[in-house]
Amino acid sequence: MKTAIYKRERAFLCKEAFFSENTAGRIYPLPPDDMRTDFMRDRDRITHSKSFRRLMHKMQVFLAPEGDHYRTRLTHTLEVTQIARTMARELNLNEDLTEAAALGHDLGHTPFGHSGERALNDVCPHGFRHNEQSIRVADKLEGLNLTAEVRDGILHHTGPVAAETLEGQLVRFADRIAYINHDIDDAIRAGILSAADIPAELTEILGDTHSRRINTMIRSVVAHGVSGSIGFTEPYGEATDKLRSFLFERVYSNSRAKSEDGKVIGMIAQLYKHYMEHIELLPDEYRRNVDTDGADRSVCDYIACMTDRYALAKFEEIFIPKVWQYK
Repeated sequence: MKTAIYKRERAFLCKEAFFSENTAGRIYPLPPDDMRTDFMRDRDRITHSKSFRRLMHKMQVFLAPEGDHYRTRLTHTLEVTQIARTMARELNLNEDLTEAAALGHDLGHTPFGHSGERALNDVCPHGFRHNEQSIRVADKLEGLNLTAEVRDGILHHTGPVAAETLEGQLVRFADRIAYINHDIDDAIRAGILSAADIPAELTEILGDTHSRRINTMIRSVVAHGVSGSIGFTEPYGEATDKLRSFLFERVYSNSRAKSEDGKVIGMIAQLYKHYMEHIELLPDEYRRNVDTDGADRSVCDYIACMTDRYALAKFEEIFIPKVWQYK
């Protein structure tokens, strides 16, 4: 029962943890659940949502890669969640709050990864940031009605402002640990990097394999503790920042990995223009928000929610001439 969970939290969580019974609640109150805490309910609401399921068909870094083992936005989310829960358990923080925020942190991500995000930011008058879109997905597009603490963790998993809870801050570090390491793994699989390319000064500190690097980074966060904020101990924090910079130089800006970026940007711009000129073609769940939120906001919502393959299919349907068929 939920009261027993509250009792266990008071007994075992550290004093800096956020206790489930202290949640500020939801935008709209829900009938009480005698088995699950509010954060457990948030976890379930997220994992049963359409936006969460669509993450399996949204790329992480590589556009339509050949092979079944490259990360998608969904597998990234699961890796972030696993890392975040491991650290929360070691630090005696609230695992349920951590898990819910981690599972929801990329609900608003675009098709085609950060290339899609940049494309929408360029064409949408209000700009586009996937963390803010994740909150819009949760609040309005899917009506998940999440707790204030989970929403805060989702919103602040990236950007200049830290989450208010240590559990939310933990998601930011888990996200970075996950993508740095799995992007190296995928880049090696794609032939863009070799393990030998990673600077020796960094492998000496962080480790020379995928699992060793993750283990080192997790242990660094745990060793930092929960005094005031979440962080890395040194020299691991500096080495992690340098490894991230190395990825930006060698992978995220790599001409081979990003060879199709221009096409993605052009495709999203054309889709945006087309739907702005034909608002009537938006599905009902997006068109109904036009009067209150504006056409540009509703079109942006629709495109952001597309999977990679759905965006490609809509582009082909709208812009590619149909082949003549003779009977």
